[in-house]
This record gives sequence, C-alpha cells and structure tokens, in this order.
Amino acid sequence: MPQKKSKPAPAIGTVAKAAVAQPTLTSLRGVTDWREATAWLRARGIEDVECITPDLAGVPRGKMMPSSKFTSNTSLALPSALYRHTISGEYPEETGNFRYEPRDSDLKLMPDLSTLSVVPWETDPTAQVICDIVDTDGKAVAYTPRNVLKNVLKLYRERGWKPVVAPEIEFYLVAKNDDPDYPLHPPKGRSGRSILGGQGYSIAGINEFDELIDDIYHFSEKQGLEIDTLIHEEGPAQLEINLRHGDPIELADQVFMFKRTIREAAMKHGIYATFMAKPMQGQAGSAMHIHQSVVDIKTGKNIFSNPDGSPSKEFFHFIGGMQAYVPKTLVMMAPYVNSYRRLTPDMSAPVNTAWGYDNRTTAFRVPVSDAAARRVENRLPSSDANPYLALAASLGCGLLGIMKGVEPGPATEDTANEGAIDLPRGLLEAVSLLESDPALADVFSPEFIGLYAGVKRGEFETFMQVISPWEREFLLLNV
Repeated sequence: MPQKKSKPAPAIGTVAKAAVAQPTLTSLRGVTDWREATAWLRARGIEDVECITPDLAGVPRGKMMPSSKFTSNTSLALPSALYRHTISGEYPEETGNFRYEPRDSDLKLMPDLSTLSVVPWETDPTAQVICDIVDTDGKAVAYTPRNVLKNVLKLYRERGWKPVVAPEIEFYLVAKNDDPDYPLHPPKGRSGRSILGGQGYSIAGINEFDELIDDIYHFSEKQGLEIDTLIHEEGPAQLEINLRHGDPIELADQVFMFKRTIREAAMKHGIYATFMAKPMQGQAGSAMHIHQSVVDIKTGKNIFSNPDGSPSKEFFHFIGGMQAYVPKTLVMMAPYVNSYRRLTPDMSAPVNTAWGYDNRTTAFRVPVSDAAARRVENRLPSSDANPYLALAASLGCGLLGIMKGVEPGPATEDTANEGAIDLPRGLLEAVSLLESDPALADVFSPEFIGLYAGVKRGEFETFMQVISPWEREFLLLNV
C-alpha cells in the first residue's frame, strides 16, 4: 500500500512499563507503578498532567493538574452527569430505561499509567494519561466506554481467547469554517489550489499537505503512537491512517489519542481535521474499518483457522454473528444523524450485511491472507464513532455468533453496495434495535444500553430543532 513514510515507534506507554511488575486489575496491558511514573515525569520536566477519559461520544474529558499533585495520591473525581449529556452538551428528558441519578454523585478517575505520554503540541512540558472510571467503592462503572470494551474482552478471556484488531481511520482536511450554515470545502495545499476528489492512493495528494503530515508523524512518535501507513482516499483532502494490529484496548486508546493529535496538527497549519462521517455533500464518507481476528491465549493460534489451514467453524460463526447482530448495534458504530448519510448507495460504503472474500463492496470483507492471519474486516463503522464502543460492538457481535452457533449467509462475489439499503436508515431506528434484543444487554450491560439510548434520543430531538437549508430551499415558497 502506498504510504508517506513509516517511522518505528515504541508501543503506547512503553516508557511507563519499563519497571516490570505483576499485572494489576487496573491495567490490562502493564502495571501500575507510581514510582516509575514519578521518575518519568521528573526526567522530562513535566509541569502539568492531563487526566483524560472518553465520554460516550469519545470526547476527552477530565482534569489538568500540576505533576506534583498528580503523584501525591490525589483523589480525582468527575460528576456522573458527564455521561448523561448529548454531543451538544444538553441533558435529555428521562425516557425508557434512561434515568438521571438524583445525587449526580462522584465517579473516580483511575489513571492507567501504561498510557502515560507527553502532549507534544503544548508549549509547556505537559503529559497526559488515560483513566478508567470507577465508583466511590472502587468498582468499575459498567456504562463508561473503556469499561464497556473491557467487559467484552472479559467474555473472550473466559473462553481462553483474545481478540486482535487493526483499525483504519479516514478523515477530511477542510478549510476553516466559522459559520455552520456554510458548506465545508477542501483547504488549499502547498500548490495554492484546493485538491479535487478522485485522488485515491495519490502520492501527490499526500504531498500537498507534506508539512502537516510531518507534524502528525512527529506528534505521534512523541506519544508512542504507531502509524502503519498513510494514504490519500477518494474524497478531496481525505486521508486514511492505518494502525498496526494489537490489543483492542491499546488500539482504542490509540484511535482516541490519534483523533486529538490529528486535530491539533491541523489547527497548527490553519485548517481543520474532521472525523464527521459525511462532512461534504456528494463526496464519500469517512469510515473506521476494523480488522479482527481471535487467538487462543495458551497456544497463540488463530482460532479462525483449523490445523490444516482451512477456515474454522468459529470463523464462520463470527461472521454469522456480525450479520445477525451488527444491524442491532449499528448505533454504536454510526452514532449520529450524520452517520447515516454515509451508509447510502454509490458512496463506497456498505448498505447491507453481505460478506465476501476480498470484496470491498461488502460490509464484512475477508482479506487475502495465510491461515495464521485470517481475519474479518468490518467496514460499517464510521470515523465519528467512539473507538471503544465501535470495537466493543463489533467484537461483541462476533462473539455472540460463536456462542450461539450462528451460520452466515453465502459469501458474495457481486457488487454488494448498490440497490436497496438493508440497514437502519436513521438514528431512532438504530436506537430501537439496540434495545430490542436481551442478548445485547448480556454483552454490553443493561446500564449502558439504557443510558446510551437515552442520550441518542436526546441528540435526535436537538437535531430536530434545527431548520436545514433543504427545508428553506424547497419548502419556503412551495408549500
């Protein structure tokens, strides 16, 4: 695959794991060693630490403090209402299983020190650390995004398995826009001209933003984020970053931090980077494709392949589970009204649950590989999705398929992203499907589903308060 460049970088949090100790319950990847963290901060002259965690939308929330306070066993708390507001900051009415906690009690931030890294765009020496959320008794809060994904991974571990994932994230560079009533348009590159669409895999298209991309690599390397490849996609100034495969929590953390990194790098160059699923009318949307396989923890073997190299029953049941359950969890992968504008024919996006071998028009593609690397690519999630929830949904659906022995439909060799749309067509339909199957509550927790559905309904109501240009164009003088 063509790429701008590839710079080796340590896995996220490598420095913070230098002092090896026994794994603890607060970190799936490494250890919690405050002495090592203190030394790490002092060696780099870090003045401030950002303690961040993803909210339901994947937006970083948290607190910033002097490093001396961070290392002094300070209790860090956030209000529980943080997980009950919409992307626009409003609090929806109580509906269905969505209820407010009257006390708005504290939730505690528990830093995962294996994610400790510098914040390279800050002028003062600053570090950041991703935090888990627990209640005041120290119990993991089931409805928070990182814990939703951890709970899915626990279900795999109970069967002796571990998923391996590799996300691919698409995004657009756009000229600054301070008026939401005006459409977005591509920024000017180094040539002084706006790049046009149809530039898939164009090296010249990447070179238009060479200095910006250099900053993305520089910022990423400073944080220990691993970029595999970078390409120009079909849309004008639409780029895609591919990440190396690995542990789902680590990769969700990387996507969470990459989004912030890319936005900051773009702002430095006077433009915006957007992960909206469909930012420009008539142009392709932006996806977050997820490559998935599952290995046996004891043997390290890919359970999608039999000893003779043929596809296993688990492989087919995983696909069957995705076909059966992904439409019901689509709201976790396509979380906004705008997300469903991407899932339409002729826009290079899936419109049903077809699967096939090396067929990019399907929702679930099986890339060409040897038996050890056999995997399933989920092409439905959009880049606006919270990476923790998108990974949880995708892996949870596949696991349900294995647990229930769901047989997939036949593989297709035809073009599968044309014609009728066989997926939820809008946000409210997708929310109803998430609430419709008790098996999903067993995987994602009833607390999460009730909370998430309530917030999404609230976002739809907020959207309905806005009058669109289409309405002014065709209804103003005609009805």
